[in-house]
Amino acid sequence: MTSRSDAGPARAAAAPLAHMVFFTLANRSEEDAQKLVDACQKYLSGHEGTVYFSVGTRAEELDRDVNVTDFDVALHLVFDSKAAHDTYQEHPRHLEFIEKNRSLWSGVRVFDSYLAGPSSGATR
Repeated sequence: MTSRSDAGPARAAAAPLAHMVFFTLANRSEEDAQKLVDACQKYLSGHEGTVYFSVGTRAEELDRDVNVTDFDVALHLVFDSKAAHDTYQEHPRHLEFIEKNRSLWSGVRVFDSYLAGPSSGATR
């Protein structure tokens, strides 16, 4: 097993970076969830270096003990590099998204991770 320090910045810099954002709405209504989904699509899609973008609402029917249920909208982005992620963070459209929509959420959690390439035994 590789320790976190063994991964090194050179490997991380070359790896795709997943940026997962989970929003808890201030008013947990379907209307506000749709507003936030629409805003994510408008401001956060199509950024340079993005290899995957999706946004949607929590699958409420999935309620096993391991399911986290304290969020309303999930945003999933994969960037081709950390540099692309860093550029996205400072992009005017990203900053405008935050400014125009922060009143919709009461909480936001971000999970960033480097992704390994697919193994030869990967299935789709």
